[in-house]
Amino acid sequence: MNIIQPLKGFRDFLPAEAAKRKWLRDKLAGICQSWGFSPLETPTLEPLEIFTGAIGEDEKLFFKFKDQGDRDVALRYDQTVPTCRVVAAYQNQLAFPFKRYQIQPAFRSEKPQKGRYREFTQADADIFGIKTPDADAETIALSLDIYRQLGFKRAVVRINSRALFADMPYEAIVAIDKIKKIGDEGVIREMNRKGIQPDKATEYLSIVKNMKPNEEIAFILEYLKNYGFSSDWYEFDPTIARSFSYSMGPIWEVEIPDAGYNMSVLGGERYDGLLEKFSGRDIGGTGFAVGFDRTLEAAEIMGLVPSLAVAGEVLVTVFSPELRKEAQITAMTLRGAGIDADLYPAPDKLEKQLKYADRTGIPYVVIQGPEEVQKGTLKLKNMKTKEQTEITISEIPEKISA
Repeated sequence: MNIIQPLKGFRDFLPAEAAKRKWLRDKLAGICQSWGFSPLETPTLEPLEIFTGAIGEDEKLFFKFKDQGDRDVALRYDQTVPTCRVVAAYQNQLAFPFKRYQIQPAFRSEKPQKGRYREFTQADADIFGIKTPDADAETIALSLDIYRQLGFKRAVVRINSRALFADMPYEAIVAIDKIKKIGDEGVIREMNRKGIQPDKATEYLSIVKNMKPNEEIAFILEYLKNYGFSSDWYEFDPTIARSFSYSMGPIWEVEIPDAGYNMSVLGGERYDGLLEKFSGRDIGGTGFAVGFDRTLEAAEIMGLVPSLAVAGEVLVTVFSPELRKEAQITAMTLRGAGIDADLYPAPDKLEKQLKYADRTGIPYVVIQGPEEVQKGTLKLKNMKTKEQTEITISEIPEKISA
């Protein structure tokens, strides 16, 4: 094994990529908070039993092992199940309805491939304590507003309800959930493989193809319209099935057609039964998980990710050992004014310091030699235009924000 490479399915993120991921995390957190959702975090390691019997056929993907206390444990497979545990544990301390968002890594022991990793970031938002479609509609609206606020000209949420699958076995639902990947014939073969007779498989597929929206879906579509989303942003799609065994009621997925692929970038469902399993109470829960990597990829394809400096907005150079103190004072003054200032860590050739700013994407450089110190000024260099201006330190915030 090459010990300087990450394990298969795991990734390192160098500063430029990490900056993009931070941008998306911050945007998602800000949007969720603007809708009244509170932050929540749960442990990376959970008792295995909380996931067992809750996920469905994907239990084979658990990262599970025995810890030093000989307990069966698992890395966080998703964030919905641990949050149900939290709601059950703190139900007497939480104010309901409880609206939470959570942005943390999840772990699945699946075969690594493009767009699929064994460690990945998920961003969830959920509403607990409301059993009517109002909560589903609100979280679905948030699902769309995330992509609207990220700058996408169009996202499409495809909505269905597991209530429409009430008379269908779980094995058929799992197969139907793959219809966009494997097509009608593939779905029938998948059902056959799972023990469903050919005539029954054909019947189930026909039922799906002829489904009509029920009352809760009609309510949700009207709710989205009232929020100002145009009709090309949402639709009823009977082939959306969601393969989680805890899914019930409204289910939905978001796609970004203009990004050049029709993969889901977000999925959600109602899961009252899962929450009742933990809490012993019929509280009600509904929400979604954002596919963080796919969303970031789509944003990059559409040119929505801004140019990001990885080490600050301004590099403060150190002209000489004698002027190190002045450089430190300049850096601290800029930071106090709310500017991300990177102080070059040693007096070195100016050319080398400028090259550092260029390589790390820092847009402005402060140069302060003996003449500038004597006059109480400094030189501000724009690394893109190469323009150099002599100004006072108090003028820098306005200059770099112009």
